[in-house]
Amino acid sequence: MDPLFFNILFIDIETAAQFPDYQDLPERMKPLWDRKSAFLRNEKELNSAEMYPERAAIYAEFGKVITIGIGGLYQNNKGETCLKIKTLANDSEKKLLEELAAILDSHRAGYSLQLCAHNGKEFDFPYLSRRMLINGIKLPEALNLAGKKPWEINHIDTMELWKFGDFKNFTSLDLLAAVFEIPSSKSDISGADVNRVFYQENDLKKIREYCARDVAVLTQLFLKMKSQEGIKEKNIDFVK
Repeated sequence: MDPLFFNILFIDIETAAQFPDYQDLPERMKPLWDRKSAFLRNEKELNSAEMYPERAAIYAEFGKVITIGIGGLYQNNKGETCLKIKTLANDSEKKLLEELAAILDSHRAGYSLQLCAHNGKEFDFPYLSRRMLINGIKLPEALNLAGKKPWEINHIDTMELWKFGDFKNFTSLDLLAAVFEIPSSKSDISGADVNRVFYQENDLKKIREYCARDVAVLTQLFLKMKSQEGIKEKNIDFVK
C-alpha cells in the first residue's frame, strides 16, 4: 500500500433543501428559485413550487449539508490495511461544518492532506466550501483553492479518474461499483430519497448509514483504480 494513501480522507456528503417546502422559503428567495428552476430539466413538468423539494438540495444556494461521511485508511497491528468511517451529523449545519473544518485543519497529514470524493470536484468540495462561507466559517486549507495552482490542489475525484480525459458522460458511483464488483451502498434508500427521508420520515440515522456505506464504496473504488487490493469487510470500522 502506498504510504501516501494514508494521507487521504474519503468524503461523501448528503444534502437537503434548506426548507421543507417552497412556501417556507423567505420571500426574497422565492423569485430567485423560480428563476433558477426555469432553467432546469423538467421532464415531469413540475411547477417551481413542486420542483423545490426535488431539486433544491443540489444547489448550495438553496440547499444545506445534513450529513458528512469521512473515511481514512490505516494499518492495524497485524499489518492489514483497514478503513475507519465516521459520519458527522448535527441539527445545526454551522456546527456540522465547523466540526468538519476542525478535522481537516487538525489532520496529521497537514498540507499533504488529500480529499477524495466521487464527482467531488463538481459537487462535494465546492458545495462544502460554499456552505462554509455562507455560514461564516473560514475555509480549511484542504478546501481553500485561492491562489493555488492546479497541481497544488490536493483533491482526488474518482469520476475524473475514470474519465481518462473523456468529458462526455457522468458515471455514477453505483455503476462503477457494479463494474468493479464492489458491494453496493444502495439498500432501502438512494440519493434521490434523502430529502424525503430527512423531512418526511425525520430519519437522519438512516441517512447517516447510507452515507457511511457510500464512503466505503468510494474507498474500495479508489483502491481498485489504483490496482490495489480492496479492504476486507472485517477491517472496515463504522464509528458512531
